[in-house]
Formats: sequence, structure tokens, C-alpha cells
Amino acid sequence: MKTLYISDLDGTLLNEKAEISDFARENINMLSEKGLYFSCATARTQATVKKILSGVDINCPVILMNGVAMYDLKNDRVIDEETKYYNEESEKAILQAIEKYLHTGFIYTIENGELGCYYENAKTENQKKFIEDRVKNYGKKFTKVDNFSKCLGRGIIYYSIEEKKEILDPAHDFLMKEKPLHVEYYRDTYDTDCYFMEVSSASASKKNSILALKKMYGFDKVVSFGDNLNDLAMAEASDEFYAVENAKDEVKKAADKIIGSNTENGVVKFLLEKFNQKNMF
Repeated sequence: MKTLYISDLDGTLLNEKAEISDFARENINMLSEKGLYFSCATARTQATVKKILSGVDINCPVILMNGVAMYDLKNDRVIDEETKYYNEESEKAILQAIEKYLHTGFIYTIENGELGCYYENAKTENQKKFIEDRVKNYGKKFTKVDNFSKCLGRGIIYYSIEEKKEILDPAHDFLMKEKPLHVEYYRDTYDTDCYFMEVSSASASKKNSILALKKMYGFDKVVSFGDNLNDLAMAEASDEFYAVENAKDEVKKAADKIIGSNTENGVVKFLLEKFNQKNMF
């Protein structure tokens, strides 16, 4: 049986420093050589994923931005036909929400095959740190615009903001009523005082992307791993779903079983146990 094993990154495969451990890297590579099909599904973009997973033998496209795009690490390219763009109605709804409730955040585009990230201002400490970290550690490019309307026609794919829950709640309630949009809303893994709200087209989700991968590569079975609310879509698309010990309670309830935490390399130890039991994937 051809099985895809697919893991979330932050809080699941990565440790508390948002890094993949040497133990995880070495054993994923060893298992890949022996026939493991392994990939990741994350809210991150290709700029950070490429560096974080450097040296890891990922032999299937990774799912980016909660299902907006697929990225082929081996050939360093976004799989264009799987990219989910906003339509005109989606663009109108997100710009209305930003103007009415938020006045900040980041809009992502793919134009001529290049990922762009735009912002109007970075008024909170978290947003300033986000830009500084991505520029310094990943070489990510940010473009400041006077108004997000300047992003229209550039191939909008994603909107992301991190803020206090009480600030995001009104915008979240508004956007949840907009049918052309898919909204992910969950607590930050590293700064638990803040929440992420990530908005994509209605057709974009980890579930839809996993199902597309399953079809593209002829997998008979999907086994996935997660910790946060945006991973519940993975459970819906999988034959088996496992929550790490540090996962949110809602995620644990949806899981077939609880495994070791992200800081204990729970995902990779699970894979090693599977391999030792069956001596194959």
C-alpha cells in the first residue's frame, strides 16, 4: 500500500526554536531512502520552508499557506496549476475587512511566478519582529504600499495577520460570512497571547491540497500529524490522523491517537516505530 505521511511544521515536526532537530533530519532521510513518502503542510511560505527543511529529503511537494500553493523543494518551484488565487469577489471582501476592522497585516501575491508580500504599516511589535526575522534569517522581501488596493491585479493568494484575539474577532466574524473566502483562525504556537487569522480563496485548504497530492501521486492512504486548529482540515483528508502531545484539545479529540510532543520528536519516533513494525512503508 502506497502511503503518504504528511506533517504540520510549527508545534508538530519543529521544536520549540522552530527548527527541525538533527535527530529528525537524519531519520527522515534514512527512512526516505528505504521508501518513506514524506511531506509537510504548513501556514508558512516557501521562503521560510526552504531554509527550515534544508538537508531534509522531502520527496513530495509541500503544502504552503494552509493549502494555497504546493511547492516542489527538489526543483525549487511553485506548482502553478495548484495555486489558489483570490477572485474579484474575494479581493473586494478582504479589502473591505482590512479597511473597516484591521488597517494592517500582510497580503501575499504570486505574479510572474514570484511570491510577493505587501504591507501598509507595521504598527505592532509582533509585526515588526515578523518582518525583521524574515528579512534577516530567510532573505524574504517585503514591499510597503500606501494602500492595499495597489495589490489588485497582482495575483492575490493570501492575507495574514497576527493580533490579540479581541482585535481580530470582529474582522473574523465579518469574513466568516463571506462565501468566497476560507478563513483559518488559531492561537500562535510561540506567542500564546496572540492569534493568527489567515485568509485565502474558498478552494484553498490543507484538506483539498492533501486530496490533490493523493490523486497526483496515486497514494492509497494518507497519514497526517498536527497540533493546532488549522490542522483539523488535515484530519478530514486523512485515513489516520495523529496529534502530538502538545496539541490543542480540539485537535486531540479529532485524532486517532496521541503521540509524543514536538520537543520529543514525536512524529519521527512514530515513523521509526512504524518502520520497525513492518520493515517497510
